[in-house]
Amino acid sequence: MFPMTLLALALTGAGADAPPLPPAIEGIGLRQLLTVRRVYVDRLTGGETAAQMRDILISSMEGAKLFIVTENPERADATLRGGAEDLVFTDVHTSNDSINAHANFGTPRTSASQRSASAGIGLGENESDHSAERRHEAIAAVRLVNKDGHVIWSTTQESQGAKFHGASADVADKITAKLKEDFEKARKLQ
Repeated sequence: MFPMTLLALALTGAGADAPPLPPAIEGIGLRQLLTVRRVYVDRLTGGETAAQMRDILISSMEGAKLFIVTENPERADATLRGGAEDLVFTDVHTSNDSINAHANFGTPRTSASQRSASAGIGLGENESDHSAERRHEAIAAVRLVNKDGHVIWSTTQESQGAKFHGASADVADKITAKLKEDFEKARKLQ
């Protein structure tokens, strides 16, 4: 009788210890997004620039109108946590190329006739290049955590800046766009 029960569980896919298939796990997390009404954006790790990224992210999420963004973590259904970095640096490239050739020709002097001849050739080329480019890059890895401490959504986004705004604002917009995209996927699962 015992093997028959196992066979029945295997055929139905039931069982307390059987992990759901990966698409099912994704669906569970996406469906949990639909239960979130209020979101608290926690402080992001990564230094001073992370604090600025948090503010930009709050603004971007507020503009999306998916959730009520709250400053009170006790009132939130979920918390957005993670880390971010915004770097401005100078990328320096230096290169040197050089080609050089030299040749000489001479004839010995003799005391009787005192004839002498000499020749010389010299070629040379030197090229050097130095460039310095100011670069701006931002990256953020964030996750949405429910009140039970379970991660229900996560993403990592990076940018080197966009045409009309900086790298941090572009990363915040990419995070919000990904959240909106996944929210729409969750609606379609219902």
